[in-house]
Amino acid sequence: MDKSKYTLVTLRVSLICAFNRPDVTYKAPEPRGEHFFAESFDKGTLDGWVVSQAKKDDIDEEIAKYDGKWEVEEMKDTKLPGDKGLVLKSRAKHHAISALLLRPFTFDTKPLIVQYEVNFQNGIDCGGAYVKLLSQSPDLSLAQFVDKTPYTIMFGPDKCGEDYKLHFIFRHKNPKTGEYEEKHAKKPESDLRTYYTDKKTHLYTLVLNPDNSFEILVDQTVVNSGSLLSDMTPSVNPPAEIEDPDDHKPEDWDERPKIQDPDAVKPDDWDEDAPAKIPDEDAVKPDGWLDDEPEYIADPDAIKPEDWDEDMDGEWEAPQVPNPACESAPGCGKWERPMIDNPNYKGKWKPPMIDNPNYQGVWKPRKIPNPDFFEDLHPFRMTPVSAVGLELWSMSSDIFFDNFFITYDRNTAELWADEGWGLKKAAEGAAEPGLMNQMISAAEEKPWLWVVYVLTVALPLVLIIVFCCTGKVCVGGMKLSKISWC
Repeated sequence: MDKSKYTLVTLRVSLICAFNRPDVTYKAPEPRGEHFFAESFDKGTLDGWVVSQAKKDDIDEEIAKYDGKWEVEEMKDTKLPGDKGLVLKSRAKHHAISALLLRPFTFDTKPLIVQYEVNFQNGIDCGGAYVKLLSQSPDLSLAQFVDKTPYTIMFGPDKCGEDYKLHFIFRHKNPKTGEYEEKHAKKPESDLRTYYTDKKTHLYTLVLNPDNSFEILVDQTVVNSGSLLSDMTPSVNPPAEIEDPDDHKPEDWDERPKIQDPDAVKPDDWDEDAPAKIPDEDAVKPDGWLDDEPEYIADPDAIKPEDWDEDMDGEWEAPQVPNPACESAPGCGKWERPMIDNPNYKGKWKPPMIDNPNYQGVWKPRKIPNPDFFEDLHPFRMTPVSAVGLELWSMSSDIFFDNFFITYDRNTAELWADEGWGLKKAAEGAAEPGLMNQMISAAEEKPWLWVVYVLTVALPLVLIIVFCCTGKVCVGGMKLSKISWC
């Protein structure tokens, strides 16, 4: 083998070996603290889950059924053999499945932490992957779970077209009327696109605190945060005052900040009839202008169609084409002076605008106390929840859900995340091309990069060998003696 080729191969093999990463072995996560729900699906069944048998109201019978299929299986391109999850299998179907919590969660003095994993294995065109925490009620029937089933919180990703969303919605009970209204968190400022397009497993976490603060995390990084009191739409608490619906603007109210000057008079020398454009009297016809040549002539190569009927179609005329005689001339046809702006043009005279002495400002109705006003300073105290559910429509199939967890203890949630999503992240990272493989792939496309690699890696090695073996090396014209570590 050629010595230079041998050196490159040796370098390539040694670098690959140096950057190899160990395989990741799957082990199902285990809840290690207080929790209300923990599901890894690694038992391989839907035990504990109820597929809805209901139909949606007010839509065609053919699409009203919740007949979308659910399966428990591994990801199609799994990096962790043995790791199973809940998979939404059908396209363009209604899906609904739910499971009871170990015990209801009551919003009192402890935070609520909800987290789960999603992988859009086929990407996502239009559809949701959010969860609902179903409100505790004696009427709750998981087999009849539909879109109108009362929920307390809805949380998770949703996408249609180029609209990338990460929902956090809670249903707030009006303390005066008893009616519920959805409150939507502000939109995250972060760019969410990658989470929907990279086909990786992502961990979604919602943290709600008794002080009404909230955090939304993706892959354990905060992407949105705020307060239930100030960062929800519509606002939890209505305004204390509203505009009086019975108040009307007086007929003589003047809202005009400027008016035409009533004392202004048109100047005597103002000529409203002067044209905006006039011929340029200084213009001169260019030399070589062909006055007797038309700009367009009949196409000499055109032939009357055989099916042309002059009785029906009229006299045939060849189509017009640019006159070739004009190509080298500055112009053809009758020369006319170009038009320029008229310096004496003033246009229609209008009186100048002045401040309106009667201006009263923009009229607004007077404020009155809001008869529907209330003040709820503790919106965290929501309706207790007793079940978790997925009620989804999707135009994409094979959406992978895994490792649902509900607790009030952040450390417990993080341990569960580390053993579940953390393991997936490590496995996906190990399966990606390492730095060395990326360098090698780049060099295969651009062979000149091998020269850069050799100069970067091999040259320092050669200098060290020469230094150690000969005892001396010249650097900048100076001879250095071999030192002891050689």
